Amino acid sequence: MQTTKPKTQTKSATVIALLNRGKGATLGDICKATKWQTHSARAFLTGLRKKGFTITREQRGDDGTAYRITQNPDQSAIQAAS
Repeated sequence: MQTTKPKTQTKSATVIALLNRGKGATLGDICKATKWQTHSARAFLTGLRKKGFTITREQRGDDGTAYRITQNPDQSAIQAAS
């Protein structure tokens, strides 16, 4: 009998979940969750924007800049990003 591993959440889905939080996510949050370098995290944010996500930047004082999704595209684009 074969056992299958439970499907893990993709890094894309992880980042989208972080960005959908009320307080958003900093580049540090994204890099820590995905083990990406900062240039990769920024490139992913650019890719989300190109797919129709609206991402806002907010200064958090000492915490740096937080990014937050303020508008999602249609459902098919969300699935394509994951």
